Amino acid sequence: MKQHFESDTGRVSTQRLASLLDSFGMKHASRQLVELLDQADTNEYSCREFLVSMLETEVSGRNERRKARSLSAAHFPPNARPLAEFDITELESGITAGQLQNLKELSWLDNCSNLIFAGPPGLGKTMVACGLGLEAINNGYTVCFEKMNSLIKILDTADTERSAGFRLKNLKKAQLVIIDEIGYTPITRPQANRFFTFISDTYETNSLIITTNKDIADWAEVMGDPVLTTAILDRIMHHARCFSFKGKSYRMKHPEWYAAKDTADDGTLDSTL
Repeated sequence: MKQHFESDTGRVSTQRLASLLDSFGMKHASRQLVELLDQADTNEYSCREFLVSMLETEVSGRNERRKARSLSAAHFPPNARPLAEFDITELESGITAGQLQNLKELSWLDNCSNLIFAGPPGLGKTMVACGLGLEAINNGYTVCFEKMNSLIKILDTADTERSAGFRLKNLKKAQLVIIDEIGYTPITRPQANRFFTFISDTYETNSLIITTNKDIADWAEVMGDPVLTTAILDRIMHHARCFSFKGKSYRMKHPEWYAAKDTADDGTLDSTL
């Protein structure tokens, strides 16, 4: 009877502790409390060691939840992959392994600097951009990804469509904004004006990664206004590092790698990588 009473008391005590953890918002520690207590008993933790274990469990759980929310909010393309899967040796020139390693340290992001990846389709510009975006999220930064044509639609409709307005607000708040595929589709002058406003609003407060298939000198034909293009580039290039990708297309080298990955959500082929 005494053994049963002690067991029951222990169970109530655990429930009470879990309730207290919940009241302080420590839901991750609360959910794993039984396992944490068993681990403490097995390893004969001191009170301090148990407290550290419980707090580390809570912090880890919160970080994983934050990371999951950040990944969802980023809107990466479905084939986004970590940088470890990008074989830098397959590029003829443009960016070196040492430069990529330096970019992974994210000091440029702390300084609100920009990166521009230019070159023909298929060389991995978007892959590297997304890889750096994933690296940023893993290190606690907020990231948003948009193709240029999608960003233009958001800017066009932000005042009339709630979802577009909400997305634009998130884009302006993100510490890193990845704008993919500048140069594939010309835009009108009013759209270029709205894009200029967006770039101005993020100037020296956010970092940008831009991928483009056009030389910087040819952006005017995309924007439709040389003067406006100069103003846009002046803000983008002020704190920017440029990389010109060269080499043979990843698709031509590894068609089997992309076969199951290059269909977009709408069923069209994604040609950005």
